[in-house]
Amino acid sequence: MKKNFLFIVISIILIFGVTSCASPATSTSTNISVEKAEEIYSSDGAFFLDVREVDEWNQAHIPGATLIPLGELKQRLSELPKDQPIVVYCRSGNRSQTGRDILLEAGFESVTSMDGGINDWYQSGFPIE
Repeated sequence: MKKNFLFIVISIILIFGVTSCASPATSTSTNISVEKAEEIYSSDGAFFLDVREVDEWNQAHIPGATLIPLGELKQRLSELPKDQPIVVYCRSGNRSQTGRDILLEAGFESVTSMDGGINDWYQSGFPIE
């Protein structure tokens, strides 16, 4: 009975220990709302990275943002600032999460993904070009 109890306790410790050491790239705290993104944008406090394709960018984008399509991101990391927070966005928020994870895995420390993407940004009445 004591061996079973000890086994269960050790298993629980290992499970919680492993999950608490999970990569920041899997953390949900690295997403922000469009409202929070606009607040950061208005304070000129971050680098905005659009990971959509060129034709999507040409339709509309956040003024002052930089376009690096998701498929090119790993090869173009040197174009991004390491000393400034980065807000990654796309059309609806899915690709931006992947882009955020790529940056976090590459050692960027202050990276967020904008939930809802430019669709929600536009619907909220925030500026686009």
